[in-house]
Parts: sequence; C-alpha cells; structure tokens
Amino acid sequence: MNRTFAALAASLLALALAPAGALAQPVPPAKGAASVTGTVIDPRDRDFTHFRVGNKNVKSLHAEGSVLWVGTSGGVIRYDTKAEDFKLFDVKSGLLSNGIFHVSRIQGRIALGTYGGGLSLLDEKTGQWENYNVPEGLGDAFVYDALQAKNGDLWIATWSGVNRIRGGALKDKSKWSLHTVDSTKGGLINDWVYALAEGKDGIIWMATEGGLVRFKDGQWTNWNHSKGLGAPFDKVKGDIAFKSDPSKVSQHHAKQKQEMGLEGVDVAYNPNYIVALAVDRDGVVWAGTWGGGLSRFDGKAWKTYTTAEGLPGNHVSMLHVDRVTGALWVGTNNGLSRLEGGRFRRLGVEDGLFANTVFSMVTTAADGIWVGSFGGVAHIRNPRPH
Repeated sequence: MNRTFAALAASLLALALAPAGALAQPVPPAKGAASVTGTVIDPRDRDFTHFRVGNKNVKSLHAEGSVLWVGTSGGVIRYDTKAEDFKLFDVKSGLLSNGIFHVSRIQGRIALGTYGGGLSLLDEKTGQWENYNVPEGLGDAFVYDALQAKNGDLWIATWSGVNRIRGGALKDKSKWSLHTVDSTKGGLINDWVYALAEGKDGIIWMATEGGLVRFKDGQWTNWNHSKGLGAPFDKVKGDIAFKSDPSKVSQHHAKQKQEMGLEGVDVAYNPNYIVALAVDRDGVVWAGTWGGGLSRFDGKAWKTYTTAEGLPGNHVSMLHVDRVTGALWVGTNNGLSRLEGGRFRRLGVEDGLFANTVFSMVTTAADGIWVGSFGGVAHIRNPRPH
C-alpha cells in the first residue's frame, strides 16, 4: 500500500469498503457528489471476503441486483459488486446525520433512517436528497425502521412513537398520524419503536422497548414478558454476555427495570426489549430480545429459544428471513445461526464472519450472504453453518 493511499485511508477511507488482503483505490470526490468514491478489487476465488468500514457499526444492509447499500454509523456506502466501485454518502452530500439505522427502497428512492437526522430519501438520478424530520410531522429525529405496507401506507419507527402516512403521501400533512402510548391508550406498549414487519392480511407488527405490538383492523394489541415474551432471568443469568447494566446510566432503563421488578438485576437483561423482528412465510412472528433469547409467536402461544436450546447467544440483534429459501437467520452476540428443523446451525469468525456480534444481513439469490458487524461486512459466498 503506497503512502498516498495510506494517508487517504486514514482520513477518508475509514468508512469506505476495503477488502481484507485487497486494495481499494480512492479518487477525489467531485463537487456536490458523494464525499468518497473509489474502486474495489474483490478476490472471487475465496469463500469469503471482509470489507472494512473503519471504527463503525454496520446497522443495515440492502441489496438490489449487483448493488449493495451499506448503512454505517458514518454514512451509507453504495457498493456496485459488478463494477467493483463504491461511493460514500454522508452529511457532505446532503444527509442530515451520518448515523444510519435503516436502508431500503421506498417509492422508488433509497430510504435511510438516521440517528438524529430523520428520514432521508435519495433520488439516484438527480443525486438530490429529500429529508423528513420533526417539522414535517415525524415523531422523532431518530428513525430506526421504515416499512411500505402492501396497501401503500408508510410506517416509520421512531424513539417517540410510530408514524403512519396513509397511502404513503409524504407531501400531504393531513395523511400523517403519530401513534404513541398516550394516543393509543396503551395499545402501543412503549414509545421507543425499533422495528416493523408486515404479516399476513396486512397486519403490522412492531418491536418496542416494552414488548411486541400488533396493529390489525385499527385495533392495537400487545405482549410483554408477563405474557410470554423472552426467557426468565433464572434461565439465562448464567449466560449473559454483557455485564454493563444500562439502567445505571439511563433513567429510562432504570424505570423499565422498576416496572418489571428487576431492580436487583445488574446485568444487560431485559426480556421486554425487542431489538430485532421478523415475520416468516407462515406468518409466525420472531422477536429477538436483549438477553432473553429468541421468541416465537404464532398468534396464540409463545416459545423462547436460548443458549440452552442451541442459540449461540441470548442477545439477539438481527433477524432475517431468506427471500429465496424462507430460512430464518439469527444474529447474536456470539455469531450467526440458521434455524433448520428446530436446530440452530452456527457461523462464526472461524467460518468467515468479520466479527461474532451481528447487526445486519442480506441474502442474494446468486452471491451468498452479506453480514454486517462492528468494523466491517463479511461476504460469504458458500455459507456452511454447522
């Protein structure tokens, strides 16, 4: 690696995709364009490749054909895997915040849920961003997820409730609604909404810090630990990976502990706190909890899986349903698992993961899986979980 590239890597490419053992050649950005562009050499004769993003989390991945969008805590990267080039978009190119929680395509544009900058939509043809924040009707500037429902409604998960825009009419303020604990009379069990999923018959499912919420035919229903969500502390207390207790530094989390009667628990455990959500082809809801394992809900009964049942870790931070095979992938604090016939088959760093803590994932029909962690993305062409 020459000195010029090393200097650029230190100042600019901490966020750019640089495959391990390969060379990414940056070029100066054009005025008004993304802040970093460049090319990537991806060795195709290996089972996996690591793409570094520097000292950043990879919270969301979105794939379209040969293009992979990588949402990091330092902007979003558009990586063309066929042309082997990348482009970084951040506040210098129009975003209101570099922290990216969510990437998808909504109404023909790339949609980004950001940490403090609201919802941003990119028109790739013009390069222009359209930003929606609190003044436009958003419940909060912190956007964790966005979902375009089959009926056209747009749902946006924030830290201060969930927005619903009927028909997806973003420009029409009369179509905007904000649903909170107060406005739903407790139907939305907690205002901190982390994930959204659409189930059968247009049911909208929501993951919150207080439990699972269902919106069906205008009615709100919720479930928390007292109703079956998450494993009891006695079952998992011997296998809690994170010992730091958020309630010691956050009044919000301290209040939650009090409400659950868990004041004496001083480790990272909250079975009501759903970090990840997915609905499979059969309409079964899967909820990943913070220390309480993975919970399965078929609409009537709950079943929870922990390390005792073969789950690699009890902190579940990512759930992904393979669009091709229908398989459920589970990202934990101790690797990635695929659920097959009731058994968890694990992949770890020894199998090609960049790191064992998994935050995001996407599968493609012809090119394996992409898995996001702190510091980078692993592209595993032939995943063989064991």
